[in-house]
Amino acid sequence: MTQLFDTSSLHPVSLELGRLFADAGYELSLVGGPVRDLFLDRDALDLDFTTDATPDQTLAVIKKWADAHWEIGKDFGTIGMRKAGLQLEVTTYRAEAYDPDSRKPVVAFGDDLTEDLRRRDFTVNAMALRLPDLELVDPFGGIKDLHAGVLRTPGTPEDSFTDDPLRMMRAARFSSQLGLDVAEPVREAMTAMAQRLEIVSAERVREELVKLVCGAYPRRGIELMTDTGLAEIVLPEVPALKLETDEAHHHKDVYQHSLTVMEQAAEKESDADGPVPGPDFALRFAALMHDVGKPATRRFEPSGAVSFRHHELVGAKLARKRMKALRFDNDTIKKVTRLVELHMRFYGYGDAGWTDSAVRRYVRDAGDQLERLHRLTRSDVTTRNKRKAAKLANAYDDLERRIAELREQEQLEAVRPELDGQQIMEILGIGPGPEVGRAYKFLLEMRLDEGAVGKDVARERLIEWATSKGIGAAS
Repeated sequence: MTQLFDTSSLHPVSLELGRLFADAGYELSLVGGPVRDLFLDRDALDLDFTTDATPDQTLAVIKKWADAHWEIGKDFGTIGMRKAGLQLEVTTYRAEAYDPDSRKPVVAFGDDLTEDLRRRDFTVNAMALRLPDLELVDPFGGIKDLHAGVLRTPGTPEDSFTDDPLRMMRAARFSSQLGLDVAEPVREAMTAMAQRLEIVSAERVREELVKLVCGAYPRRGIELMTDTGLAEIVLPEVPALKLETDEAHHHKDVYQHSLTVMEQAAEKESDADGPVPGPDFALRFAALMHDVGKPATRRFEPSGAVSFRHHELVGAKLARKRMKALRFDNDTIKKVTRLVELHMRFYGYGDAGWTDSAVRRYVRDAGDQLERLHRLTRSDVTTRNKRKAAKLANAYDDLERRIAELREQEQLEAVRPELDGQQIMEILGIGPGPEVGRAYKFLLEMRLDEGAVGKDVARERLIEWATSKGIGAAS
């Protein structure tokens, strides 16, 4: 199949690199996602190329041309480089397969473009554009599948997933990113081979999960993972949300509720200049995981009602454990677990509102996650009762107004005692130790409860407290 492309649709670097390889006597093609994205009118941030040149031959071609290059993937046939601000990768035609008992792919280099494409994950990614002639190579019907919105494999799904089990996660990711439906044979193979994902490193799985959650249709990706059993391997807490609804329907479908909250949270992300630019993984993932503590805390009360006491605390622990297993960085783990832990706090805000002290504590406890917490809490309302939904929305509007008013009066995010540790030690005549920490905590609680009282009053109250506790010279 041949098709000419307007050269303006390609970055000049691609054509320049193609001519460089052709002059050296080698083939070079733009391949995979960047070719697919040409038909979707999407920008390709990274450009991937394939060639019949060996890695050493590729190095000889590009060394003087590239602004920088690296050989970290050389054993797998890949040479990376940077040119004109773009990141490029050139990979030798190859065959890639997994040893059944190994996490590492076994690589063999090839010499035929079509065979290289046959070994790729899905037909929509098994297209190539020969450079510099701009000949489209699509031996497995990728364009047809792209137009049909379906995800198929070039060969049998079983062979594809045996070569690299991570491709099952990629299927869910592409469903989320591109809105593609998975062909039935692919779905069946995913279901039958889900356990095979266990041999893939946690880091590779995590990267696919992040891309899935940040996709345009994250619900589709999570549902596909759950329906095929992949979620049992990667995120078992999510399918566990499918609690049996009692006959009287005293509680909602927690699984579907969580997916809806994730969707609503994504809708509440800001633009690039706002406080929570989308796509925001921490917000979306916290929304997905916010109720994972419910299965362990579900209780049927004598009245017939169903309760989930402290599910937010249990859920935060489960989210932390899962994210550590997936090798997330500590900062991301902290953000997500804090949001899960605090997502129920607002529900203590009744018709009477909160005291200034409670508002200060809400802001202090949320810290730098306050804007995400606003969005998560609002997204957690999925009731079809319009009156109830409006009441909750109005209550949260009032809370945000209270926060804004107090913020004008005080630096809420930096609430501290009016006396520091050094001053505490001087006033009480004590040295460093746990007693200083106790005194500091007392002054912080007073600050949160009463606001700023002034250093003189804080000093008097500190001495009174220390005297009652038998601490320091004050006793």
